Amino acid sequence: MLDELANISYLPQLPQAYAPGIALIGCGGISQEHLRAYKSAGFRLLVLCDKIIERAQQQAAAYFPKAKITDDFQEVLNDDRIEVVDVATHPADRPTIISAALRAGKHVLSQKPFVLDLDQGLELIELADSRKLQLAVNQNGRWAPHFSFTRGLVQSGLIGEVCAAHLSCHWDHTWVRGTEFEKIRHLILYDYAIHWFDIVRTFFPRQAAQKVYAATNRVVGQTLMPDLLAHACIEFENGQATLAFDAGLKHGSHDRTFVSGTLGTCHSQGVDIQNQQLQVATCQGTWTPKLDGKWFPDGFRGTMGELLCAIESGRESTISARDNLQSLELCFAAIASADSGMPVKPGNVRRIPAS
Repeated sequence: MLDELANISYLPQLPQAYAPGIALIGCGGISQEHLRAYKSAGFRLLVLCDKIIERAQQQAAAYFPKAKITDDFQEVLNDDRIEVVDVATHPADRPTIISAALRAGKHVLSQKPFVLDLDQGLELIELADSRKLQLAVNQNGRWAPHFSFTRGLVQSGLIGEVCAAHLSCHWDHTWVRGTEFEKIRHLILYDYAIHWFDIVRTFFPRQAAQKVYAATNRVVGQTLMPDLLAHACIEFENGQATLAFDAGLKHGSHDRTFVSGTLGTCHSQGVDIQNQQLQVATCQGTWTPKLDGKWFPDGFRGTMGELLCAIESGRESTISARDNLQSLELCFAAIASADSGMPVKPGNVRRIPAS
């Protein structure tokens, strides 16, 4: 078993020889994680673009001082050196930029959530297909070491067919006070839990989600607008998953992932998403593999690396927009369920308001 566990590939992969020119459009707070990861991976980041040009200048100075700076995304798309565009703007702005980038012949990595309307997402996917271009989504949680190893473990069949997955996060998310994030009504289910809706799907690779039930609530005494407590239950064809989020914790943060299969279990836990200890148990015994890396920056290196590998080998990316629509279906269904108090079938809710 130790040899089989050692063969599980969970670290980000990089292309063999493909080294395209990359541009980042959108230089807000999260962009520093993109840039830090790209710098460590040796990616060729040539242009930074933001409508507030000072933000682009600041990020360039910190990570890619030789990069070109602009506040006009069309200037990026007219640059023949650029083959791949990382779109990290706010969700409402992304479809226009993604569409323009595809029409300009660029491969695209979109920040999550990909779109606010599933049908608009399908249109962008069809556009990418018609241009023979890759359109991928930055679901960087897939390369968090504990998630990536668990996904590889499931794919290997070592714990059999997955029956259940239970994931919980307990942390302080009140840093959003005074930011644009505080204005998002379903902040936890929409902006944060999208990573967990995405990763839990990969634990049930041969099963379709049947329905989702979710609810939210407020922490005692909270003054932030969005509810900081949320949970969701996802019913699969032959299994179930539960997600629990406690975002108003003041002390003692904790993060846990438990996956149960017909041949064994995988359990990961730690004080946060960055620090995890994983354990695998089967009839042959119990093992604690030592995992290298952390979600930040490995997750961001993993998404861009996966896109570049897919372009290089001519295959569809595992984080393709086509695949990501299934994760958005779960997210949208959960929010609709939290509003209605009733279970919702994934795919029935096609659009979610930005607010």
